[in-house]
Amino acid sequence: MRIHKPCVVSLTWKLSDAQGAPIDDLTEPVEFFFGGDDLLAKVEEALEGQVAGFDTHLHLEPEHAFGEYDSHLVCFEDRALFPAEVQAGMRFEGLPEGAATRDVPTDTVYTVTEVYPSHVVLDGNHPLAGMALRLHLTVCGVRQASDEEIDAGSVGSSAFEVAGVMPPPDRLQ
Repeated sequence: MRIHKPCVVSLTWKLSDAQGAPIDDLTEPVEFFFGGDDLLAKVEEALEGQVAGFDTHLHLEPEHAFGEYDSHLVCFEDRALFPAEVQAGMRFEGLPEGAATRDVPTDTVYTVTEVYPSHVVLDGNHPLAGMALRLHLTVCGVRQASDEEIDAGSVGSSAFEVAGVMPPPDRLQ
């Protein structure tokens, strides 16, 4: 079966930065909805019309992956607004109740990057924002999408949630 909208593709991949440093290695095939919200547009463009066994290398500039880094999405909030166990790497959807920062999106996932006695540093950028990426992917299988998958536009998680990184910014809104 050829890959076309809507269908489900099983993929494996190796994701690295532009210098070749590994970011993620998906060795077991995972299913993704093709024609919905699960994959980046450039990945879908490369897969369109292909079949199981297709193997490709993609170079994704930031604008085709997770966008440019936006320093306006970094904010500093009072430490008292967070749970005692807050630590770098934790993620929060939106800013905490009582946040002082007013000029950033409230419907964004923020990652705690630093914790100080007086404040917490939050970053609303995707962890891979501003990075050019290399993606070596292999199509392991293709099948028809179910009615439920078509209605949802997804098989459950985006490719980048499976990879342990947040979804692209357009998926967060």
